[in-house]
Amino acid sequence: MEIQKIISELQYKAVRSSGAGGQNVNKVSSKVVLTFDLKNSQALSEEEKLLLETNLSSRLTTDLVLILNCDEDRSQLKNKEIVTKRFLELIKKGLHVPKIRKATKIPKSVIKKRIKDKKNLSEIKQSRRKPDF
Repeated sequence: MEIQKIISELQYKAVRSSGAGGQNVNKVSSKVVLTFDLKNSQALSEEEKLLLETNLSSRLTTDLVLILNCDEDRSQLKNKEIVTKRFLELIKKGLHVPKIRKATKIPKSVIKKRIKDKKNLSEIKQSRRKPDF
C-alpha cells in the first residue's frame, strides 16, 4: 500500500456545512466530503481490495465507493486534513489481518492441581459431617 498513490486518488468536494455558525454557514463551503473509489483504485492490489471490501463493507456504497464527511472546523483546509487522516486510519485498520488463534492444551500440572484441590475440599467437607455410628 502506497500512501501517496492512494492520496492522489482521493476526490474532495467542498459543501456548505449545516449547524451553528450564523451567516458564515450560509456563505462559506467549509464541509469537506471525501470520496474514494475502491473498485477502480490503482494504488491497491486485488488482495487488499478484497480485504477492504470485507472489512469496510458497512461503510461502502453499492458501487464500492467510500464516502467520508468532516465539518468539525470552520476552516475548509483543516477539515480536509482531518478527513484525510480519518481515511488513512480507516484504510490501515481495514488492511489489518488479525493473528490466527492457536488452541493450546491444558498443562498436566494444572489438571493434577485441580483434582488435588477437589479431593482436599471433599475431605474437608467430609470431616465436617456428623460421625456415623
